Amino acid sequence: MEIPNFKQTFNQPGIELLPHRPPFLFVDTLIAADETGGMAEYTFTEEKNDFFKGHFPEFPIVPGVVLCETMAQAAGAALVARGALGEQSSFILASIENARFKKPVRPGDKLVTIATNEKVGRVMGIFSTKGYVNGELAVECSVKCMIGPKNYDKLK
Repeated sequence: MEIPNFKQTFNQPGIELLPHRPPFLFVDTLIAADETGGMAEYTFTEEKNDFFKGHFPEFPIVPGVVLCETMAQAAGAALVARGALGEQSSFILASIENARFKKPVRPGDKLVTIATNEKVGRVMGIFSTKGYVNGELAVECSVKCMIGPKNYDKLK
């Protein structure tokens, strides 16, 4: 796993940075971030993640869409932590492209996400993301997030 040398270390809980709440909060800790991207971690457990009961119960794995959401949340948490969205803005996942699942992520696995900012503007952010388990690449994808008002009812 190649870890970029981010300028700021945060070690900040995701719940302080994101509008998401359990059971759909997938950032335990934002580790580091700067204008190039960020790094976060999340540990999947049967206690926190109810989907393990039904998603291949004999060999439980994290659904691919949840892995992509986890990485999008990591990118968003990095933007929020460094103040790139401003006080009145937030982000919403708009698309997932080029998703590749290299190895299954299982209960007890800690996913370390490295998000690279490809383009961040006023209304859209594009991020390349990679998720690692035990230093091995498990998943990668490109995510686009719409940046808009924190008051979600105005996003219509």
